[in-house]
Amino acid sequence: MKIKTEQDLSCNEIEIMIKYPQKDNQVNRIINFLQSFNMQIKCFGDNTERMINILDIYYIESVDKKTFVYLENAVYRIDCRLYQLKTQLQTYGFVQISKSCILNINVLESIRPLFNSKMEATLKNGEKVNINRNYLSEVRKVLGGGKKV
Repeated sequence: MKIKTEQDLSCNEIEIMIKYPQKDNQVNRIINFLQSFNMQIKCFGDNTERMINILDIYYIESVDKKTFVYLENAVYRIDCRLYQLKTQLQTYGFVQISKSCILNINVLESIRPLFNSKMEATLKNGEKVNINRNYLSEVRKVLGGGKKV
């Protein structure tokens, strides 16, 4: 893949053009990533509301009927249910890895097998989350030809 950049002082906004011989999974992932660049969701923490960019989310977890958004170094609460977020975010690189957790594939560093037919995902911040075997096929599908599972 080649990346070219060009400064044009006459432009009012950033313009991105993607050239490809055939539209495949990699092209779709790039497009979805770019579309998600400015997408935000409303979260709550310490009696304040914050708009969080979805690219900053590492994973989303449901615990005791409450949903939490985990960033690199912070955790926020969100009012949406996990299934709603899964539907909303799946085209942007988020995949369900257990009954109670959705992972942002873009922050995935590595995956290794565990003894009990599960996999352990290490994220870019060093945190580890388990991928349940029932969700491995979906993770493989989302990763496509990228990282090996």
